[in-house]
Amino acid sequence: MRWNMRLKAAERGIWKSTDMRRLLAEAGLEISAGKMSALWTTTPTTIRLDDLDVICAVLGCSPADLLICEPEVVAARRPRIMEEAAAADTGTPPAVAPRLGRNRSVPPA
Repeated sequence: MRWNMRLKAAERGIWKSTDMRRLLAEAGLEISAGKMSALWTTTPTTIRLDDLDVICAVLGCSPADLLICEPEVVAARRPRIMEEAAAADTGTPPAVAPRLGRNRSVPPA
């Protein structure tokens, strides 16, 4: 997923994160300067649905406008999954590394 808030803000004539932060505050969402900077410049790893609702209301968009699917990224991850599935089909069990430490047993050889 790619975060598209900055482009949506630009489409509404909002060019600075401080302006966006002010508009969010007017809509009832107080965001710290650090969090606003992160939302403005990077893709958030998490976002509260309530916060997303206010952001969409301020920008006049839907969550689908803010979150852009990247199927090519998913496709790039697929070969690794396919390789693991192929290894599982050969009947060869995956390698197991013993966990050493207190009250740990080593698997039989």
